[in-house]
Amino acid sequence: MRTIRVETSAATILLTEAPEPKVRDRQTGEIAKDVNSGEALMTIGVVYIEEGESSLIKVTVPESGVSEGLTLGAPVSLPGLVARPWESVFNGQQRHGIAYRSAAVTPAAFPAAMGATA
Repeated sequence: MRTIRVETSAATILLTEAPEPKVRDRQTGEIAKDVNSGEALMTIGVVYIEEGESSLIKVTVPESGVSEGLTLGAPVSLPGLVARPWESVFNGQQRHGIAYRSAAVTPAAFPAAMGATA
């Protein structure tokens, strides 16, 4: 499926769930790995706010892309954020959604208030 780059420059992104290993197989506890590098993958939860609307999303990040100093509720940056539509059949039911992936997650600053002077 096609990968769609997500433009984040006009958005405020707040960390809602701390990074944790992405589980590939829940029965065995196997951790998901990047198919190209073999690096362990992590998931984070964020609220993505843009133009007065917000969405809670999960984002996959390589373990090496998780920066130190992340704080729940604080703004973060997601460089290289992409969205990939997916679909599958699970227990005979068609499922679909959007998977998000970023090259990294780093602390960011709150955007300056509209009309504020320096």
